[in-house]
Amino acid sequence: MKGKQSFGFALMALLILPAMSGCLGGSDFVEELLNEKGIPGGLTLACLDGSTYTKLVIEVDYETGHKPESSSTDMLAERLEQVCDKPRGVEIVFALTDFEHEGSWTAQDVRDRGWATKDADVRDGSTLTWQIIFPSNTYEDDNVLGVAVDASTIAIFGESVDEAEGFFGRPSSEEVENSVVVHEAGHLLGLVNLVYTSPADHEDSENKGHSNNEDSVMYWAIESRSVGSFISGDLPTEFDQDDLDDMVGLADGSISCNNQLWRP
Repeated sequence: MKGKQSFGFALMALLILPAMSGCLGGSDFVEELLNEKGIPGGLTLACLDGSTYTKLVIEVDYETGHKPESSSTDMLAERLEQVCDKPRGVEIVFALTDFEHEGSWTAQDVRDRGWATKDADVRDGSTLTWQIIFPSNTYEDDNVLGVAVDASTIAIFGESVDEAEGFFGRPSSEEVENSVVVHEAGHLLGLVNLVYTSPADHEDSENKGHSNNEDSVMYWAIESRSVGSFISGDLPTEFDQDDLDDMVGLADGSISCNNQLWRP
């Protein structure tokens, strides 16, 4: 797993990858590709394909007081089972963790502390493992609720999620967390246009990597603590038809997928 990609591949990726901000934690892409950490969407094909990686494990590492709601992790497993071909299933494992970090978090902090605390290799035999960390404190931009920082690592900031609860508890912090967890997982699946170009025009022009459809869990406002102000009614927790069609096309090869750490 620790083998290095060629410098030529990394340089090419640096030249063609779009800048990422907000809930897509920016990184030094050359360094990350050389270390095989990849970018959000860098294991899209490994997630969608079921021929080599037949099981997906979600390692949930959380600090005291920040364990996610069971509704969030149950929903995540359900959504992933719908789109990922994993004959041996999707499993969620939990671990109380001390990330040994003080103050607010940067994308690099998430990457460093995440990789330092992973219990399993990302790719081990026929098992693929993602990690979601639920740390104390907030992101450096405390308006951000979650970040995807590489091909397998997500952070959800519970303190900011709690602050995003709407007036009179609509949406509730639990409902916000439900949406944010699935949203960040969608980025690890490559949505929207992170490692491909969709034939559908559903990427928000001002918020790259996000949907322009407020009924999609990949809607751009889901990343913001002000999510309750942007969306009326129930928060989206499902991929819309354009998202689903993109993943079908990526899985069957009809949509070209780039910057992958693994290909079938």
